[in-house]
Amino acid sequence: MFRRLVDIVLSLSALVLLSPLFVIAAVGILVSSPGPILYRARRLGLKQKVFTMYKFRTMHVDQLSFSSSITAKNDPRIFAFGSMLRRLKIDELPQLFNILRGDMAIIGPRPEDLHIVENYYASYHYETFDVLPGLASPGSLYYYTHCEQVLKEKNAERHYVECLLPTKLALDVVYVREASFIYDLRIILRAGWAILSMAIGKHRFRNPPEIKKAAQLGLIPQALNRTIQTR
Repeated sequence: MFRRLVDIVLSLSALVLLSPLFVIAAVGILVSSPGPILYRARRLGLKQKVFTMYKFRTMHVDQLSFSSSITAKNDPRIFAFGSMLRRLKIDELPQLFNILRGDMAIIGPRPEDLHIVENYYASYHYETFDVLPGLASPGSLYYYTHCEQVLKEKNAERHYVECLLPTKLALDVVYVREASFIYDLRIILRAGWAILSMAIGKHRFRNPPEIKKAAQLGLIPQALNRTIQTR
């Protein structure tokens, strides 16, 4: 109950404070690409309940022959203003409404596409559905700082599910097992620092502390763990 109250207060405060940014984002999208301002995605949340997650639209409505749910670096579907929104994570801000509705929390495992869950989740990955999905998590921060730039347009989904998803989910399983209010505060600070660092051009980041814990628990396949440790 306390955590839910904190989520409501923080999300309401953020919506008020960031309302000018919402207006700028909306106008920029309308000017940049014909179509709706918001993108609605079906995602799995707490106890695998399907819900609609909101984002600012960053891709052209006419996506030609592209159908992958995974966005690659320099993906041709993304328009220029949308790329900026994605880099600074402004595109995720409409999920503050998801938090108010109770679909999501400020901190929690990022909700995944139904197709990805049904086809690529291992049994222990389903632990991430024991808590509300969130705006930020150790896994999503790792993906933001270490993985988004390495996804190439060709075979992006295959590279994501084979090389990136297992590590991302392993870090979020560590979070679920050790979740606490203090842990959430640390993740909020880490998220703010990561976004600010990206905004000023930083591209190299240390591995998050959850990497070592996930490896010790055997949550990361050995082949992937060796690759991660050499970065």
